[in-house]
Amino acid sequence: QVQLVESGGGLVQAGGSLKLSCAASGSTFSINAMGWYRQAAGKQRELVATISRSGATNYADSVKGRFTISRDNAKNAVYLQMTSLQMTSLKPEDTAIYYCNADTYWGNDWGQGTQVTVSS
Repeated sequence: QVQLVESGGGLVQAGGSLKLSCAASGSTFSINAMGWYRQAAGKQRELVATISRSGATNYADSVKGRFTISRDNAKNAVYLQMTSLQMTSLKPEDTAIYYCNADTYWGNDWGQGTQVTVSS
């Protein structure tokens, strides 16, 4: 199992930038891909961006050109993988809870989520 902890959410004005980070620990060797999803109030959770072990990326059309996903692998006493989501030119419609996801050998693991609020 993989444990995921997100950080970096908050309140930002439209047009501003924000960076989210997610630290994965535990059985990180089992991770195939990592990604970010978001859920706005009253809506279903939707994909924002994913990045594979090899670094291949995939973005939702609504965030292409504005968001960038990256992944850093570090080997330490415990295995740690970081994925970040750099968000620029934020819009009020980007307001949502953002969840980190790990696609592993055994299924999907999720973080607790971090709130991003974009004011107009």
